[in-house]
Amino acid sequence: MKKIILSAATILAFGIIACNSNSSDPKGVLMSFMDALMKKDIEAAKKYATKDSEAMLGMVQMGMSMAPKDQKDTTYDKSNMEFGDAKIEGDKATVPVKDKKSGETVNYTLKKEDGAWKVAFDKATMTQMGTDKMKEKGMDMNDMNSGMDSASKMLEQMNRVPDTSNLQDTMR
Repeated sequence: MKKIILSAATILAFGIIACNSNSSDPKGVLMSFMDALMKKDIEAAKKYATKDSEAMLGMVQMGMSMAPKDQKDTTYDKSNMEFGDAKIEGDKATVPVKDKKSGETVNYTLKKEDGAWKVAFDKATMTQMGTDKMKEKGMDMNDMNSGMDSASKMLEQMNRVPDTSNLQDTMR
């Protein structure tokens, strides 16, 4: 009888843990990730993110620590977000998140890692999200690269111009 009760308690405990973790639901994982970021709890956010996301989360943490203490950051405030349904394709899922104020939608990518859904918040994924958003706005990467090249050339030319402050000193 004790074995049956112990077995039932163990199964119940694992069931409760599994339900609370939302690891089988990409949308739930993303919502938990956003909750952690809103609370500025990077360690909790890491639990919902892929291993490759650690560096990017470190940068977010640094940015949060540099912000004035009295400044309220609403970037990750779920009350301003509308989470769409996850689109699952194998070990990859996409969850659209609409900013209620601007009406802009960003598609967050999640990946299966060790059997659980994790938010891909790494450099490559974030860059891809930015590129997708630029394409959506009608911007072409070639146009952007061309603009960056022009800006670089202008900076090089500016660096070649003689320093006029030294010129004024020699004239005195």
